[in-house]
Formats: sequence, C-alpha cells, structure tokens
Amino acid sequence: MRTRLRRAVVAAVALLTATSALPAAAAQGQERRQHPSHGGLSATIRYTEYGIPHIVAKDYADLGFGTGWAQAADQVCTLADGFVTVRGERSRFFGPDAAPDFSLSSATKNLSSDLYFKGVRESGTVEKLLAEPAPVGPSRQAKDLMRGFAAGYNAWLRQNRITDPACEGAAWVRPVTELDVAARGFAFAVLGGQGRGVDGITAAQPPTTTAAAAPNTQDTARAARELLAADSADMGSNAVAFSGATTANGRGLLLGNPHYPWQGGRRFWQSQQTIPGELNVSGGSLLGTATISIGHNARVAWSHTVATGVPMNLHQLTLDPADPTTYLVDGKPERMTKRTVTVATKDGAPVTRTQWWTRYGPVVTSLGAPVPLPWTSTTAYALNDPNAANLRASDTALGFSKARGTADVLKSLRRTQGLPWVNTIAADAAGHSLFTQSQVLPRVTDELARRCSTPLGKVTYPTAGLAVLDGSRGDCALGGDADAVQPGIFGPARMPTLTDAPYAENSNDSAWLANAERPLTGYERIFGTTGTQRSMRTRGAIEDVATLAARGGLTVRDLQRQQFANRVPAGDLIAADAAKACAALPGGTATGSDGKAVDVTEACGALAAWDRTANTDSRGALLFDRLWRRIPAAQLWKVPFSAADPVGTPNTLNADTTAFTTALADTVTELRTANIPLNSPLGEHQFVVRNGKRIPVPGGTESLGVWNKVEPVWDAAGGGYTEVTTGSSYIQAVGWDGSRCPVARTLLTYSQSSNPHSPHYSDQTRLFSQERWVTSRFCEKDILSSPSLRVVRVRS
Repeated sequence: MRTRLRRAVVAAVALLTATSALPAAAAQGQERRQHPSHGGLSATIRYTEYGIPHIVAKDYADLGFGTGWAQAADQVCTLADGFVTVRGERSRFFGPDAAPDFSLSSATKNLSSDLYFKGVRESGTVEKLLAEPAPVGPSRQAKDLMRGFAAGYNAWLRQNRITDPACEGAAWVRPVTELDVAARGFAFAVLGGQGRGVDGITAAQPPTTTAAAAPNTQDTARAARELLAADSADMGSNAVAFSGATTANGRGLLLGNPHYPWQGGRRFWQSQQTIPGELNVSGGSLLGTATISIGHNARVAWSHTVATGVPMNLHQLTLDPADPTTYLVDGKPERMTKRTVTVATKDGAPVTRTQWWTRYGPVVTSLGAPVPLPWTSTTAYALNDPNAANLRASDTALGFSKARGTADVLKSLRRTQGLPWVNTIAADAAGHSLFTQSQVLPRVTDELARRCSTPLGKVTYPTAGLAVLDGSRGDCALGGDADAVQPGIFGPARMPTLTDAPYAENSNDSAWLANAERPLTGYERIFGTTGTQRSMRTRGAIEDVATLAARGGLTVRDLQRQQFANRVPAGDLIAADAAKACAALPGGTATGSDGKAVDVTEACGALAAWDRTANTDSRGALLFDRLWRRIPAAQLWKVPFSAADPVGTPNTLNADTTAFTTALADTVTELRTANIPLNSPLGEHQFVVRNGKRIPVPGGTESLGVWNKVEPVWDAAGGGYTEVTTGSSYIQAVGWDGSRCPVARTLLTYSQSSNPHSPHYSDQTRLFSQERWVTSRFCEKDILSSPSLRVVRVRS
C-alpha cells in the first residue's frame, strides 16, 4: 500500500510540475527527447535556478538513478576520471608517470595509484564489505542507491553527447557498475589512511642488503606533524551551530562553510532528494556519491569539518633475521601475504609489482617523501587503517537525511559509525545544537601508547597523534569497545561530544574549544590536543561566534553576514602595529633580503588605511597578505601562547627584529616588480578566469584566519592570485521560522558544472564574487514557483 501511494504521489508531482512549467507542445517534445521508452529505473528531475536539481523517485534505487543521471549531466568528465582511478586504469589511458588530481589518494603518479587500486579490486576488498550485513556493511537502501547511481550514470552516457572538452570523445569514458561506485566510496573512506600511504605501499619491497638507516625519530615526528596538519589547510572547513538560547525565535541555526577543492573529484554537487513519505533532504554531495554529505531537511541541518583525529596507526614489525618477509608476534613467525598486481600502461609493456600485507595491514615504506619508514633486514612498518573496513558513510548520511533533530544525528553516528575523517556540527528546529568528533579511529588509548610505543612512536604520538606500536607483541593489539560497530576502533561513548551549548563551532582544530566556555577534555591524544595553540582561523571564528551568541536575537541573516564579513583576524592583531613600525623607519626605507634599501613609505600608508577585511574592494589587503606570509612565525609575537587565554594569545607584533623590516622590504619589492599597486583593491589581483572573463574572489588564505577561506595560486606575472585550489565550497545558512519550510540560503562557490559550455559553469561563482546567496527551494510551493523550472523525466 505504501509503495503504491509513493508511486501515485511521484506521478502526481511529475505531472503537476511538468504541466505548470511548460506549454503542452514543449512538454511533449521534451518528453520525446528525454524519456526513452525502456523499462527499469526512472526518476523525475525538476531544475530550478542555477541548475539545482530536485530529484523525485519512488524508491532508493530510482533515487540513485536520478542522482547518477543528474551528476553525469553536470560532471561527466570528472566522474569518469575518478572511475578510471578506482579501476586502476590511469596508466593505461594517461601514462604511468603522469600525476592524478590527488582527489582519491595521495599517489604522486598514475602507476602507484593503479597498483594500489587494482590491488584493492583484485583482492575483492570492496565486494567483501558490500556483502557484510548492516550495520557492519552497507544497508540494502545504501546498496540500492549505489546500484541506481551506476545505472543513471550509464543511462546519461547512452542518451547524451558529451560536450565537455575535458573528455569529449575519450575512450576512457565508459559505463560503470555498482562496484565502481562503491570503490569510489572506499577511496574516500581511506583518504586519511591507506590513501595517504599509496606511494609507500606500492613501493615497499624486501631489502636486498642488510644495511639501511633507521629513520631519525625527531625529523620523522616533525614531518608527520606537518603532514597531518597539512590536511586541514588543503581540505578544512568552518561550521557553527547556535542553540535556541541565542536566536530570535528559540530555534536553532547552522552555518556550514566547508573548505574543499575547487577542481577534481572532491568537489561538491548540489541537489534535493525526495522519496515521498520516506525522505526529503537538500544539500551538497561529494561527486560520485549518491547521498547528501552536508545539508538540511525540514527539521535539522548539519555540516562537517575535517577533524584532527588520526585515522590510522603504524605497527613496527620485528623481522625474522633469515627472511625479511616473515615477522614475529610473541616469538612466533608469520609470513607476509603477497599481493601481485599487473597494470597496463599506455604505449608500453605492462608493469607488475608485489605488495606485502600483514595482519595489521600493508607494509609501507613512507607516508610521503618527508616521512620515510625504511624496510630493513630487521624492521618494517605496517599501516593499520580501520576505514579499510568501513563502507558505512552512506548509511550515516541517510540517517542524517531522515533525522528529526540533533538527537537523531547522534543516533545515526552511533548506529553506523561511518565517518572516517570529519567532525559533525548540527542544529535543529527545536533549538538544539551539537558538536561531535565521531570518527572511525584506531583504538589507540594513551595507556596503550605508553605501554607499546616504539622509540619512534614515543615521539610521533604525543607530537602528531600518530601511534607507532610494537607489532611483535600480542598484548599491544588494539582491542575493542563493546559499543563499537567493528573491532579495533573506539566506540561512540568515547567520542568528544558537546550538546546544547549556546554555540558549537569548529575550524579544524581539535574538539577542545568547540565552545570556549565549555571546553572538552579527557579524550585520547589520537583525537587531538588540549591546551595547545589554536590556528588563527579558530581564534577568529571563536571571537566572532562567541560575540554573536552573547548578543543573541540571531537570525539566518546574521549567518549570512558572518560568512561574508571577511574579517582578517591576523590584521586585527598586527596591522596597526605594522603601520606604526613602518612609519617609524628612518628615511622611510627598509633593507630587503638582498641587502638593498627599499622605500616603503607608501606601504606604511596602505597598511594604516586598510579596513582589515578581505573584501574584493579592500585596499591594502593584498599587501598585508604577502607581508604576513614572510614574517617568520618564531619571530612574530612578543606575547607567547598561554593556555589560560587560548583565543587571545599569542599577540603583539614583534616589530623590533630585522625579520619584520626585511619581510616588509621584500613584499614591497615583490608587488612593485609585478606592477601591482600597494593599495590596489584585492579583487583586481585575487580572481579566477571563467570563459576568458575575470571573476574577483573575496576571502583570504588559511594563515590570515579569514572565515571565508580561499587558497588561490600566486602568479605575479599573471596579475596576482589566480585560480583557487581550495576554499569555501558548498555553503549553507539554515534556520526555521515555525512553518514546514526551513529558512535556508545556499551557495556552491564554483558552480554546478565543470563543463565550460554549461550555463552553470560559473553562475554561482559570480554570485560568490558579489557575496550573494541562493534562496533554497525546499518545499513544493517554492519549487513550483521557480521562474527557471524545467522538468526532465529520466528512465533507463
């Protein structure tokens, strides 16, 4: 009965929207073009402004079908490229020495990417996870979505001609399977673990000599700390949830500002998904996934930030002196497992390599070039990644999508434990707020680390959160928590969680100061630190949201203003002092690193007049940005960090050193050499180019602490900052007013499509430039009233 009702509602919605949006002749013509007469899966897609699809289907397989079809319409080349990656076929089509786009792993060359992903495919890793019963494996609903997504993608390929020059006519754009879609989800899951070590996994070979240097513990620990901290810079986020105690109407508010890549396979794509009577959710999905990653429904909204938890650990192996492919556990030998993989290459012979696997995971010889882990005749390192057994993110997302409040968000996290490397921040219509660092992390307690760390681990664990455990001891196994979904991970009760605080905020630092008045402590080091210096972005964010919460009476409009305030916290701390120190220089000159005197008088005035923002019309912002980057951190502050004042310290520019004056001289020289006026508007030199036209970009880079973060590429010869690599992506400001429709404003900064021929290639990018928003059309009345409404009925 329920299924028949859903079908009737879907049919009625499709008929109503089609007849209200199009003249009869146009509707018939469109149906003939886009409604092929094949049986099987189907969906109705209603497009509103900016190419945002509202997908209606009768069940999960059909919803996946509509989602796959619509994603392909906007992003077929990016999707196809990712499917080539997870099939291990990049070397075949693009050559073994070319580089992937780093969206699905850290592999530096196609060959190492292929060796890893082909090994995953041939070992049946993903198939085994798909076969696990829920909640350990994905639910039937999640699998139906994957199956439908593959069918929808394939249907679009059959029914349409590719116009995107990135893959038009390319042999590597081919139909996909449910396994391909699941493998892409697996790649996302292991990004922080095996995905980080792909080069080291595929390069690991037994030593041919007995001589090999052990890694320097201090250097390796420093490199590991920098490597793990870099994740937040490359793919971070801000999010804040306000409880009803701070808002104008007692209902919650959420502002989500994820900082994700602007190109490649980790882009977001925006949609609404509806199964009448079952599911109704809107938001952004990571490309290639069939669920909403960050979004809202009628009652709750959520966002994610990249967490500080380290989703992997290492086990140091003690090897059999007679055989470096045999390791000892409690004195008993265990042979490593060989995984031999052959990869086809373009214009060359196939390449065959052997990988070596242990009870802990693969042998790895590095975590990127800065973190060497040499395999010697006595020692090797194995990488443990619990997310290699986690294909549950879709079920976590489905739980969020159906939630009626933050309590249901927590229930979904506890039931599925599907999130590998993010925090969750949420608010609901009843006025609740939530922060939780509910990650899938190796169950490395501080006690276990004290008892079982190797000499290397005794340095890397406290400094970087990376445990290196003694793999020769059975009593150093990770163990398990009774409430954990899988062995070897922390259970939900161990997760740092904050409920119903006036505000709950995260900007990629640890859980400690999610609310500065209610600090979270007592969690294990692998989750993150307490009592340590916060990033400039965290400090600025806490100042902003704490001020808003204390003021009260908040609305969605306040969230919108916060997103585009573009305040530069670093500027508020030192710009005035820098201008005074500059003006005090004898003769208005400073000596550069080349020993030459530079007239900096103009810079003094520009710094003094700057409004301390990173708006496109801000004069002096670019000068300050380039200056700030040059002052060595060790010589920047007079007042050091204090855990008693973590938001206010460090502070006060140390302008008495030559480090400041040298940086000032070099900055002025750099800008003048590039013919960039010192007080020119930021937007003239921070921009992207779309179809030959410059679009100014507001916001600031990571180190400046700007909430609206963007990371463009510095190209002085090209006019300044060009092309954004990462930054503000799918932004949403969500609240409730007591009606059935949420009050939501959204923005997809880089727009829906990567195809330069698409009308939705840069339309939202222009909105972002102008600091404008899209009013979310969530309820039927709003969708039907869209002046841009276009209806497409798709079938297999």
